Amino acid sequence: MIITGIADEAGDQIDAQITATRKLGWNHIEARFVQVEGFEKGSIHEIPEEAFELAAKAFHEAGIQVCAIGSTIGNWAHSITDPFEITEAEIQRCIGRMHKLGAKIVRYMSYAILEEGKENDLDDQLFEERVTRCREIITRFENEGITPVHENCMNYGGMSISHALRLQEAIPSMQWAFDTGNPVFNPDRSKPRPYPRQSAWEFYQALKAHIAHIHIKDGNWNDATSECTFTMPGEGQGDVKRIISDLSRSGYSGFLSIEPHVATVFHDTTGTDDDPEEKAREQFESYVEYGRRLTHLIEQSS
Repeated sequence: MIITGIADEAGDQIDAQITATRKLGWNHIEARFVQVEGFEKGSIHEIPEEAFELAAKAFHEAGIQVCAIGSTIGNWAHSITDPFEITEAEIQRCIGRMHKLGAKIVRYMSYAILEEGKENDLDDQLFEERVTRCREIITRFENEGITPVHENCMNYGGMSISHALRLQEAIPSMQWAFDTGNPVFNPDRSKPRPYPRQSAWEFYQALKAHIAHIHIKDGNWNDATSECTFTMPGEGQGDVKRIISDLSRSGYSGFLSIEPHVATVFHDTTGTDDDPEEKAREQFESYVEYGRRLTHLIEQSS
């Protein structure tokens, strides 16, 4: 197993991402969002070309390899009803930048869950259209020597184990980026309302044969408040210790990429910037501590 991390969880600025990676003694980064001086934060495959070139140069000079791209392709902010041309353009930009970075793995998703009012989800979820698009995404990346991996996040493939397996059955060659923490807060939409939360262990077991990349996240779900409190790895309901032990026994040789969410939630817009310096410090330190604790868990499982 090779430990890495979604480095924007250490800080938006590329200097913070590089410093955290070096402090942990790691040689790889999973790039998602980044900010370089003079430019706004953005997706590594969507920032202006000049900003990207500065980021690529910084990673190269630091001796850090970008092993994977956490792309926004088909993610929870993209509707399946949006024109596919949006996705096509993202794929094209992403491929070009991955080649420049030497990255070989790209995370994508199967588009946001369609909601119909407050009572009922759309049963069909435009499944066939999702399959068609996912096949095209996979083909375009694989034709470029890149491994596309689908994440069990807030998208069709993350709605439940049965939804994930239905997608897998429709696309047998599909590979996954399994996130240990997402089942903790994701509703199991295969069950009647009120939806229970999912089981990370059961989801992992169902997809195990198709997993090519791992995201490590952990947390505890509170039914009373309908909130998830993110924790250090192994301290929550994400079955992290059990999954790492199983990966070790199974001889998994891929990447384990931390996505702590302890000090920041990537898609949470409710936070404040009352003390941005303190927030940045806490974010950086929690990321480094998270990496150290994961390293310890892996050593214990060996």
